[in-house]
Amino acid sequence: MLELGQTEAPADLIKDGTEDSFMPDVVEASQEVPVIVDFWAPWCGPCKTLGPALEAAVTKAKGAVKMVKIDVDQNQRLVQMLAQQGLPMQSIPTVVAFFKGQIADMFQGALPQSQLDEFVNKLVAMGGGAADGGLGDAIDAAETMLSEGAVEDAAQTFEAVIGEDPLNAAAFGGLARCYIALGQVEQAEATLNGVPAEISETAEVEAAFAQLELAKQAAKAGPLAELSATVDSDPDNHQARFDLATAQHAAGETEAAIDSLLELFKRDREWNDGAAKQQLFTIFDALEAKDPIALNGRRKLSSLIFA
Repeated sequence: MLELGQTEAPADLIKDGTEDSFMPDVVEASQEVPVIVDFWAPWCGPCKTLGPALEAAVTKAKGAVKMVKIDVDQNQRLVQMLAQQGLPMQSIPTVVAFFKGQIADMFQGALPQSQLDEFVNKLVAMGGGAADGGLGDAIDAAETMLSEGAVEDAAQTFEAVIGEDPLNAAAFGGLARCYIALGQVEQAEATLNGVPAEISETAEVEAAFAQLELAKQAAKAGPLAELSATVDSDPDNHQARFDLATAQHAAGETEAAIDSLLELFKRDREWNDGAAKQQLFTIFDALEAKDPIALNGRRKLSSLIFA
């Protein structure tokens, strides 16, 4: 019986393997997608932890990789044959990834979930995500890691995708956003400046540029409480209101920042060469196109423009 929150993997995604099934399930299957082989034993404590965690990572890849579990006690001749071919089978758990019939990667011992996700997603990128929409699976997984705070793992996955597809705008944008999240603004800028010309104007790259600009502004943002007090005491101080919006965005108060800029635009749309409208567009570009905050802000701005 499944525990709450678990998702059952398709029957052909994760299998128990034997010596007889090794060729079709591993070597031949790896011609299409990478196949991860987990060599384990019932008496192995770390195997009991690694196995389910690895299965979870494989399941999240949605078919872009497969997994075969081999009980070394029940398949001793197979293990001996692999050891004779150079595989280090002296200890378990041993995890070996095959692609195109060859060993692509491996590790021994139990790893934390974040490293297992990284291991699997590098294989997804290597295989081109052939089973489920190309490299999109790796991109989705990296975005999930980034949103959950596993920024370095996400960056490594985005880099792996770029290695397979040097014109992948989503991967370049994602990698830049990882550097921004790590506070490495200069590295983010260098990444975006190195984007191939063919994808330099894509939505993903432009969104990352917008986030980069906002990150630079955040580093110079003034004290939120003082700016708020200044605006309250002098509502026509446009510079203070603009600076307040910058500080609000830096503090994660995106909706409040948009409201401050909308109020500034309503008071004087031409102030500082239309700085309020330009800053609003920067914030909108940095958000996902379907983000409700962006959609609502764009509607309010449009209503002011055409009022």
